[in-house]
Amino acid sequence: MSDLLWQKPGIAIDARIQAFLAGDDVVLDREFFLHDIAASRVHAQGLHRIGMLSADELAGLLRELDALAVDFRSGAFALDARHEDGHSAIEARLVERLGDAGKRIHAGRSRNDQVLVANRLWLKDRLTQLQALAREAAAIALDRAEAEMLLPLPGYTHLQRAVVSSAGMWWAGWAEAFIDDAERAAATRAWIDANPLGTAAGYGINLALDRDHATTALGFARLQVAPTYAQLSRGKFELAALEALGSAMLDLRRLAWDLSLFTSAEFGFVALPPQYTTGSSIMPNKRNPDVVELMRGTYASVAAARTEIEQLLSLPSGYHRDLQVSKGALFHGFGKGLQALALLPGLLRDLQWQPEAMRAALDPSLYATDLAVELAKQGVPFRDAYRQAADPARWRARDPEASLQARTSPGAAGEPRLASLRARLDTLG
Repeated sequence: MSDLLWQKPGIAIDARIQAFLAGDDVVLDREFFLHDIAASRVHAQGLHRIGMLSADELAGLLRELDALAVDFRSGAFALDARHEDGHSAIEARLVERLGDAGKRIHAGRSRNDQVLVANRLWLKDRLTQLQALAREAAAIALDRAEAEMLLPLPGYTHLQRAVVSSAGMWWAGWAEAFIDDAERAAATRAWIDANPLGTAAGYGINLALDRDHATTALGFARLQVAPTYAQLSRGKFELAALEALGSAMLDLRRLAWDLSLFTSAEFGFVALPPQYTTGSSIMPNKRNPDVVELMRGTYASVAAARTEIEQLLSLPSGYHRDLQVSKGALFHGFGKGLQALALLPGLLRDLQWQPEAMRAALDPSLYATDLAVELAKQGVPFRDAYRQAADPARWRARDPEASLQARTSPGAAGEPRLASLRARLDTLG
C-alpha cells in the first residue's frame, strides 16, 4: 500500500487496524471509481480557475485522469490491495505520472468530499436506470392490457376466486404500478440532484472554490449550498433512492407471487418463457420457476440495505467514519434490485396465457356480484339484492366477455381508460 496521506511521523501502522479501517473500500470503490475520476477532473479545473494550478499542470492532470479512466475500463489498471481506497489510488497514479502537480489536486478536498460526489453521481445514474426499467415494464404491460382486456381470467380476493376479471385488467394494474415507480424514480433523482463537491469535510475550505462551475460541469441541477447539509444529506439521500427502488421491488415481488401461483399445476394459467425456468436436480419431470422465485426474494436485499443505512444515521451532525459502511449497503441493494428488474421486461413480453385453463376456472359463483348489481339496477335495494344473489340456486354460467364488457365503472374492463395511462407513460420520455 502506498504511503497514507494522514500518516504521522513516528506512529506505526497496525495492519489489522488498517484493514478494519479500510473495510471493503478498495473493492467497493471499483463501482464508483469512474465517477471519482470525473469529479477529480472538475476539481482540477476549479483549482485552475482560482490560480492554484497552472494551465500546464491542469492539462497534465486532465490527460492523466483520462488515461486512468481508459486503463481502468480496459483492465490495464486494477484497483486492488496496493491502495487504501479509490481516492488514494487516483492521487497515487497522478503523483507517479506528474510528480508535484499530482500532489496538488487534493488541495481543498477531503476524501469524504470525494466519496460524497462520486456516490451522488452514481446514485443519479442508478435512478436513471431504475426509471428506464420501470418505464419499459409499464409499456409492455400497457400494450398487453390493450390487447387482452377481454381475455377472461378469474379475479381473486383473499386468495379465493371471487369475480370474473381479465388478463387485460391484470396487466393494467401492473402498467399503472410501474408508471408510478418510474415517476418516483425520476422525482427522487431530481431531489438528490445537488452538487456536494467543494464542501470538504463539511465546513467548507479557505479557498474561493468555483462551486457553481463544478455544478454545471458535473451536470448537477443545483448546488448543495451548506457544507454542513452535505454531511446531513449523506445517508438521507441514499435512503430516498433505496425507497424509490423498493417501490418497484415491492411491485415486482407481488407480480412474481402471482406468476408463482398462476404457473402451478393447480392453476395452470401461465406458461413462462423457457429461459426463465430451470430443471430440477433430482426430479427429471420438473421445470422450476427459479427466476420468478428469486425475483420474489430480491426485495429482501433492498430492505436490508435500507435498514443498514438507517441504523447508521443515529449520529450527531458532521462527518463520522461510520458512514463509510453505507457504501456496501447501497451497492448491494441497487446491484441486486436492478439485476432483477432488468429481467422483468423479457418475462412480461414473453409469458403466455393458457386461455382454456383460465376459462375452465370461471365457475358460476363468479357471476354472483353481476347478479346482485343487476337486481339493484332493477330497483331492488342492494342489501336485498345481495341476499338474493348469495343463493347458489340462482347462480348460472354466463358469457365472461359479456360480464367484462358490462363492467363500466372507470378503469374496469368495460371502460379501462388506458389512454390516460398511455399519456402518463408518454411524459416519461
